[in-house]
Amino acid sequence: MTRALEGVRVLDMTHVQSGPSATQLLAWLGADVVKLEAPSGDITRRQLRDLPEVDSLYFTMLNCNKRSITLNVKSGRGKEILTELIRRSDVLVENFGPGAVDRMGFTWQRIQEINPRIVYASIKGFGAGPYTGFKAYEVVAQAMGGSMATTGFEDGPPLATGAQIGDSGTGIHAVAGILAALFQRESTGRGQRVDVAMQHAVLNLCRVKLRDQQRLAHGPLAEYPNEDFGDEVPRSGNASGGGQPGWAVKCAPGGPNDYVYVIVQPVGWQPLSALIGRPELADDPEWATPEARLPRLGKMFQLIEEWSSALPKWEVLERLNAQGIPCGPILSIKEIAEDESLAANGMIVRVEHPERGTFTTVGSPLKLSDSAVDVVTSPLLGEHNEEVYVGELGLGDEELRLLKTDGVI
Repeated sequence: MTRALEGVRVLDMTHVQSGPSATQLLAWLGADVVKLEAPSGDITRRQLRDLPEVDSLYFTMLNCNKRSITLNVKSGRGKEILTELIRRSDVLVENFGPGAVDRMGFTWQRIQEINPRIVYASIKGFGAGPYTGFKAYEVVAQAMGGSMATTGFEDGPPLATGAQIGDSGTGIHAVAGILAALFQRESTGRGQRVDVAMQHAVLNLCRVKLRDQQRLAHGPLAEYPNEDFGDEVPRSGNASGGGQPGWAVKCAPGGPNDYVYVIVQPVGWQPLSALIGRPELADDPEWATPEARLPRLGKMFQLIEEWSSALPKWEVLERLNAQGIPCGPILSIKEIAEDESLAANGMIVRVEHPERGTFTTVGSPLKLSDSAVDVVTSPLLGEHNEEVYVGELGLGDEELRLLKTDGVI
């Protein structure tokens, strides 16, 4: 079976998370992703290590299905080799600081001269403007993209989300841009720039909050549980933020993740009220309609929680689903790692690594019927130097030895 991006060569000059998450998705879609690293390697090979002198899980879980080569692009010979790699690639992806690739001597104009068909994707923290020079990290992007200001409870501080929407979220946006550029190249014959900023990606994921900021100008947001509203969208705890109210209700025995998230649709109120032992509320004018319940959201979920807190979350889940009430258990990362259905769906994958042994990682969330994904371990540093430099670029064995001696690779 061929794969969707088979025949597409990606020169991966990314590091840490935002870029590697994008190029790993491209590799899972079938692209030949050649990860170009400095001779010292991607910094995440050494960060957050759980085993001494072995590539960290941080690195291995973001760089599966790639090949690794090393190159000192600051050296004269390194620049010559990089030029040849660009000439042979369909896509170049980088997430260095602003202007770093230009300072290497590879401006967009120069890259176009080398290879007019190449798609050059850059991931930065911010777009043009006063924030351009800011150093971007995951939570900085969350802070400046609207996520933190709207996450948490109204009487508490802004909170970061555990989902890496700044890094991996931006990587997914970059993949969309790269694929669009490759598709357009089919008709134009030309490559193009793809620019994605972490702040912009987070903002895109926070669009419902921008919606609510505009609605707020016309009065309080009734579906929010907050009592007071100013002129900014407030933090609203576990409120759904959508047209149907939702909340996480406690379950027995009361552990940190013994919760079920419940959505109360109009059609679900009658069976839900019966389920919690309050069937009279289905016809009570103060509770019977969505409009009547909106001012009572806090009390409504309190009543549901009085019922749910006496039952284990899996039993709560079973009873709610039996009545067609939208719900989901709060799953801990441990529960997710041990979830047999996620393993069966290829989302929790065990991979053999030559040095660390078996590790568990996330599989491809993109499921294509004609492009199967086999998750392969991340490469060791420079593992494919000979394969690429000798086998594909045609360098001699003696030159390869000299490149190593001279610190070029």
